[in-house]
Amino acid sequence: MSGFDDLVNQGKELYEQNKDKIDDLLKSEQAEGISDKVLDGASDLAKKFLPDEHDGTIDSVRDNIDGAVGDK
Repeated sequence: MSGFDDLVNQGKELYEQNKDKIDDLLKSEQAEGISDKVLDGASDLAKKFLPDEHDGTIDSVRDNIDGAVGDK
């Protein structure tokens, strides 16, 4: 497992070194567009498989995630 632990630690270090750039990217207009498409597709898929009574919950989860990514 030490190889895996080393990889995880390298990832943590890389994140810490580029934290500001990553945060800026996650709050960009481009990230908003991509996340909207992915979230819309995922919520539509969930609505196809789950009973209609869960549509409100699916929309709520989608909106909460959308608020965390992108610029809107």
